[in-house]
Amino acid sequence: MNTSLVLALIWMLAANVRAMFPSKDYLWKFAYVMIALGVPILVYVWWQNGIWIALVFLVAAMWIMRWPVIYTWRWVKRRFGLS
Repeated sequence: MNTSLVLALIWMLAANVRAMFPSKDYLWKFAYVMIALGVPILVYVWWQNGIWIALVFLVAAMWIMRWPVIYTWRWVKRRFGLS
């Protein structure tokens, strides 16, 4: 297993473990940090393993961080008038 996949698995483990504990800000600060760390890891996974493995990691990350994805999708729909 190469370095990018190890980093991706550590990222997923950290996100899941942190999500188990309650937070006053509903984990939004942590989500911002994890997104900022996850994007370079995603690029690294893509660079070392190709697009398909990177897409698997992206889908898994979107599953873990689903609320930022949902809120971003709602914002895009409002912004561009999509129904």
